[in-house]
Amino acid sequence: MTRTTDEPAIATATGTPEAVELLIGGMTCASCAARVEKKLNRMDGVTATVNYATEKAKVTYPAGIEVADLIAVVEKTGYTAEEPAPPEPTPNETPEAPEAPEAPAESGALRDRLTVSALLAIPVIALSMIPALQFDNWQWLALTLASPVVVWGGLPFHRAAFTNARHGAATMDTLISMGTLAAYGWSLWALFLGDAGMTGMRDGFEFTVSRADSASQIYLEVASGVVTFILLGRYLEARSKRRAGAALRALMELGAKDVAVLRDGREHRIPIARLAVGDRFVVRPGEKIATDGTVVEGSSAVDAAMLTGESVPVDVTVGDAVTGATVNAGGRLVVEATRVGADTQLARMARLVEDAQNGKAEVQRLADRISAVFVPAVIVLAVATFGAWLGITDDTVAAFTAAVAVLIIACPCALGLATPTALMVGTGRGAQLGILIKGPEVLESTRRIDTVVLDKTGTVTTGRMTLQKVYAAEGADEEQVLRLAGAVEHASEHPVARAVAAGAEERLGGPLPPVEGFENVPGRGARGRVEGRDVAVGRLFDALPPELARAREEAERGGRTAVVVGWDGTARGVVAVADAVKETSAEAVRELRALGLTPVLLTGDNRTVAEAVADAVGIDQVIAEVLPEEKVEAVRRLRREGRCVAMVGDGVNDAAALATADLGLAMGTGTDAAIEAGDLTLVRGDLRVAADAIRLSRRTLATIKGNLVWAFGYNVAALPLAAAGLLNPMIAGAAMAFSSVFVVSNSLRLRTFR
Repeated sequence: MTRTTDEPAIATATGTPEAVELLIGGMTCASCAARVEKKLNRMDGVTATVNYATEKAKVTYPAGIEVADLIAVVEKTGYTAEEPAPPEPTPNETPEAPEAPEAPAESGALRDRLTVSALLAIPVIALSMIPALQFDNWQWLALTLASPVVVWGGLPFHRAAFTNARHGAATMDTLISMGTLAAYGWSLWALFLGDAGMTGMRDGFEFTVSRADSASQIYLEVASGVVTFILLGRYLEARSKRRAGAALRALMELGAKDVAVLRDGREHRIPIARLAVGDRFVVRPGEKIATDGTVVEGSSAVDAAMLTGESVPVDVTVGDAVTGATVNAGGRLVVEATRVGADTQLARMARLVEDAQNGKAEVQRLADRISAVFVPAVIVLAVATFGAWLGITDDTVAAFTAAVAVLIIACPCALGLATPTALMVGTGRGAQLGILIKGPEVLESTRRIDTVVLDKTGTVTTGRMTLQKVYAAEGADEEQVLRLAGAVEHASEHPVARAVAAGAEERLGGPLPPVEGFENVPGRGARGRVEGRDVAVGRLFDALPPELARAREEAERGGRTAVVVGWDGTARGVVAVADAVKETSAEAVRELRALGLTPVLLTGDNRTVAEAVADAVGIDQVIAEVLPEEKVEAVRRLRREGRCVAMVGDGVNDAAALATADLGLAMGTGTDAAIEAGDLTLVRGDLRVAADAIRLSRRTLATIKGNLVWAFGYNVAALPLAAAGLLNPMIAGAAMAFSSVFVVSNSLRLRTFR
């Protein structure tokens, strides 16, 4: 493989593209990220997205290109890139919390640099701004204090500016370095070669550009003050970025570190990394469940608040699935591991959130394009400002001051931080509430949605048949009907039979009598001998007494499945079962309507059942009796009508419809196919979370737009003011530093979303 002097020359590559995430070092502003992204995208077949806030590059590259080639391009651009560490060969690789955008050691060094600079700069600013404090030869003390600030305090800016200059580029650091060194250099000239070093020299501070004798004008307070203000802005920005990513790090740290696994009937505590699928482990009260699994012994209540935001613990018993990182709040459980490492729900949640945070919305791409040309444009504007002031006023000091203010006031950092910081906080807060946003483009979809299509089974309803009502004919009682029907159905595996048996056990509060001679009648029901009676359950009776015929008709009209029960050749009762509507579904529909959405129920079930469910939750429009492939056409038909459609579903048969809709919301309790097809994943099986997800997405998008309005507005207003001489360079430096802090702080307000 040959390489040019600029970057690796990559041969045209074919094959399945691969993806890698690189940690980019040395970026100090959005224009840095834009440069790295541009260079990577110039490589043949490479698609790269570089995120300034997370300091990561997500790169897709074809066969024939290696990660080392990508790193070489980044390094030739003047930055560092780190190849991801290879995974350890353990059966259970648990995700590690990602490094914060600003590592603690680096953050500490920045804090130390800021502290020293501030201690030295404050006396310089006070002496320069307050004539009453100025004593004979005060200017030499100011120079002594300001020099370490400009040289050592501003070293990161000067070093980055020099590195970028070597690569023929200009970034935010270029503006800061040029502005502060120009102010410092001018001061040195005035002190050593002009009149500013004379005993008795006095100076004052003005908010606007002042006209004075150039030989007696010094700018030490500007040079030291700007460096200190921008260091403060960088430090606060770094802290805020760490806080913005805190939700993801907390999510990834939720998992247990070790586990009490059962081997040969004895407990052995081992690291979580050694747990394998099929292992059985013990979870005591108060302990975290180590990984996703199925309860094989014991019963308890599980608190999933940290993972899903669900405040009420959920009861679990033998056969129930449990999720890793949730907390056992009750009795002792023995769980068999079904998923470990990167396959667990916790790891998948973390992966979805991190992918979303590394993506870019369309509005961010616009900001990146502006940032890429912004710095050169500002330098040109500063030169033009100097020339214009000099030509109009013939005042070198005023011209110089206005030009330095233009250099320092510019702030593409705020543009670069506007979207990623809001996205980091919004997606992190969503993860805490059980809402996983797959990417920034999803946010833009939520704003346009006007129709929400709801799958019935498992979304609006529980997805499980449950006992609803028992009707008894004259001469029989409900308890007897239920006991005998439950006994027969207990021997069957049919979903309706299981619902009858489970409902009978629950209502009667004890075990059911045994059945003898059980016989399953395919398509019609079951029969057996219970307590000396020949019991039949299902559609095994040709004639029904009038009251039972009415009961069956009433049940079916209400969308329930009616099961006839009889013994000794006579029908004695009707048991009604149905897929029960979730308790929260009606409230969820009201919340969706409050967001301006029109709900539509979509199901393959018969129209009678569908309309009964729709009436129960307050939905007017029903699309029923559709096959799985027809669900896609139903969504397309709504879109052809001019609607912008969101689809909420949980099953394999919903996956295509979720992908077809403008916005797909997959219930996390559903199948992997549905979750992969959706744009938003709702970890809890509670439809109310769909409304929360749309509200959070819209709030995040509104925050992004508010940030961009501020960032654009700041530059549009500030640059003309600086060029017009209405801003002192030090005030410009403070405003520039705090504009970035404002954007990040505004994004952090999303952490309070409820």
